[in-house]
Amino acid sequence: MDVSRREFLKGLSAGALGAAALERAAMPAARAEDGEGPQVATLAAAGAELVLTVNGKEQKLTVEPRTTLLDLLRTRLNVTGPKDVCDRGACGACTVLVDGEPRVSCLLLAHDCAGKKITTVEGLGTPEKPSALQKAFAECDGLQCGFCTPGMVVSLSCLMERTVSPSLADIKHAVSGNVCRCGTYPRIFEAAQKALGAK
Repeated sequence: MDVSRREFLKGLSAGALGAAALERAAMPAARAEDGEGPQVATLAAAGAELVLTVNGKEQKLTVEPRTTLLDLLRTRLNVTGPKDVCDRGACGACTVLVDGEPRVSCLLLAHDCAGKKITTVEGLGTPEKPSALQKAFAECDGLQCGFCTPGMVVSLSCLMERTVSPSLADIKHAVSGNVCRCGTYPRIFEAAQKALGAK
């Protein structure tokens, strides 16, 4: 049987691809049997139960695996302090505290926060009883459009917990991931210095 060079190469490529596909298909099963390799939890597309604490209140709800923490807070729990501005982790308007650490909630999957404590700007104070930072922002007029303010306050509250008397450089570093598009930085820094007793 005569086989052209082109047909031979096509057959050889197809055989190699098929063998590689079979090998890849067999590998996860072998690893699972041996107990080796990463153990990846899978969630049903329709959603799975999620339990987390938001501003001191435990929340139990069924959530799709693709849902971000920001979407969960704003659309399911009506916690609208974190703002959906850039939706790619660049502006800091959606900053929340996750177990005390400042994180941009638009890049966090809700299910990755299972069992954790989430604190938003609403959890720091109320209009009737604002935190020292919130009060200072109002007194120093540290906002214009206000979209960045919740993220700024949350980021600075973390600094307040960790540093007794931060410097201006510490304040600037704390909000380095938060963008004020109105350019109100001097008033923001003034408010932070007033509330934090900064040098």
